[in-house]
Amino acid sequence: MSRLPNVEEVIAWAREAGHLLMQGLGRAHDIRYKGLTDPVTEMDRASEALLIQRIRAAFPEHTIITEESGTLGKGDDTCWYIDPLDGTVNYAHGLPIFAVSVAFVHEGVPQVGVVYDPSRDECFYAMRGAGAFLNGRPIHPSETTELIRSLLVTGFPYDMSGREPDNLDLYAHFARRSQGVRRLGSAALDLCYVAAGRLDGYWEMGVAPWDIAAAMVIAEEAGVVVTRLTGEPNPLVLPCNLLAANPGLYPHLLAEVRTVLGTDTMSAISASGDDGRGARAAKPTA
Repeated sequence: MSRLPNVEEVIAWAREAGHLLMQGLGRAHDIRYKGLTDPVTEMDRASEALLIQRIRAAFPEHTIITEESGTLGKGDDTCWYIDPLDGTVNYAHGLPIFAVSVAFVHEGVPQVGVVYDPSRDECFYAMRGAGAFLNGRPIHPSETTELIRSLLVTGFPYDMSGREPDNLDLYAHFARRSQGVRRLGSAALDLCYVAAGRLDGYWEMGVAPWDIAAAMVIAEEAGVVVTRLTGEPNPLVLPCNLLAANPGLYPHLLAEVRTVLGTDTMSAISASGDDGRGARAAKPTA
């Protein structure tokens, strides 16, 4: 494996992109649509261009997998997953819940992750084996073990027409059995908030690798259990989905998911038969 990036340089890139996004927050945007409800703004593209430039200057041989430009490079063994603006719908409406997400991944395993929320000036980051931090302070998940005492979070794909499963059954189920279920609109922040103990658990279907790769290493280094929705390892394998919670709550969430979805649906979203290199086909989420 080529040298690991210095987490400080990745933080600097994410902060630079975040400051760029803040210049456009609350202003009118050039909004285009990749699908019926799947927007992209000129700020998504500007942030992505900045990050690509910084990564290529430091690691010209690395592949870069991005939300807007697809895959830049020849291989996936040593690559970067970048989401230049996770939470575009929020951003386009002037809602300050969004983040820049940058991950360095080797052989499918995130090694370095940075998620920067410029509206709150909060930078979550981690290197594999070195712990997880928020603005320099170590973070850890909550100790909530009872589902009824837990605050959960989830997300939905942009296009829910004809999608099976569509997550609504799980949403209704957990809304009745927990303190509440939030839908914030940024997968990266959802997972980081579980890592920091602000939320107790998170699940999502139809998520994309660039949404969660950085936050995944942050959450795992904080002590969160992060798996596929089925309990299998590696949420980055297509079809991408995940379940994350503190170690005490995780088994209860997994048992509820299995009960609600049933055997057929669990098999349909399983990682079996996928080699884990299908990131380019993944669908972004709102």
